[in-house]
Amino acid sequence: VMTFKGGESAALARVKDYIWTKDLLKVYFDTRNGMLGGDYSTKFSPWLAHGCLSPRYVAAQCQKYEQERVQNKSTYWVVFELLWRDFFKFFAVKHGNSIFFLDGTLGKKAHGEHPNSRRWSLDKRHLQAWKEGRTGYPLVDANMRELAASGFMSNRGRQNVCSFLSIDMKTDWRYGADHFEQELLDYDIYSNWGNWCSGAGMTGGRLNRFNIVKQSKDYDQNGDYVRCWLPELNDVPNEYVHEPWKMSKDEQIKYGAVLGVDYPNPLVPPSNQNFSRNNDGGGRGKGRGGNKRGGKGGRGGGAGDNRNRIKSQRKDMKSLKEGTYKFRD
Repeated sequence: VMTFKGGESAALARVKDYIWTKDLLKVYFDTRNGMLGGDYSTKFSPWLAHGCLSPRYVAAQCQKYEQERVQNKSTYWVVFELLWRDFFKFFAVKHGNSIFFLDGTLGKKAHGEHPNSRRWSLDKRHLQAWKEGRTGYPLVDANMRELAASGFMSNRGRQNVCSFLSIDMKTDWRYGADHFEQELLDYDIYSNWGNWCSGAGMTGGRLNRFNIVKQSKDYDQNGDYVRCWLPELNDVPNEYVHEPWKMSKDEQIKYGAVLGVDYPNPLVPPSNQNFSRNNDGGGRGKGRGGNKRGGKGGRGGGAGDNRNRIKSQRKDMKSLKEGTYKFRD
């Protein structure tokens, strides 16, 4: 876990450390979906959210890095994340208070006319279990406990816990957005509410439902992240660490993780997490503050070895298009 210190001096020191000293900008696209450690992503977001760091300064540093060291998809992608923040500001200007409503920008279309329409519910016991990291899904629980302890959560984690609460639990998504507002060090009103509204499907785009177990195995292959935040699963072997409900009673006793005693039973029956072939949570996701090719070489989305990828990450993200940007005076 990275320790965040407030103020402009600390912000500028982090920019220098990440971009120049550790030379990590060139591999950002490869590592950005990590969840464990301080350097898998820039971690600029808390300083950006509090006005301690200018997004234009970050973009300028990226441009300077491209001129002096290397230009690749990773150097572009950090600036793209900054543009994504701006997008949600303009999105809020366009749609106003609708981003705070249950039906979002869909409005009346969310009552049966649109494919994303559904009935919402609110079980306060289940909501509290989600907040406290007691859903019985290790990836969700680990991320929620990290948030409670540190005030931070990775982009990959934010996408998964949002999908789980709003789609699998069918819980009024605004309770999730409100909880993030209370807990996140990098809380930004536009990115937070716009992304939760979008993640719940209430902006009308594709409903991106995440397969929690598949995400766990893809981005925490050996269970390092899960075990970091869920010590009750420390002795559970890799085979079961993301699906502890698959252990027999004897195995639960053997590994010190008896369901319903040491670790919760799944809040949502695993059989209810059914997915179509094209809906496994591979799309655009939760807002970041600024969630493949690195250095001068490797391409993303392939099955080959990617030496820049976080060691516990099994899968590369799909290769997304690289765009361009220009500074305006």
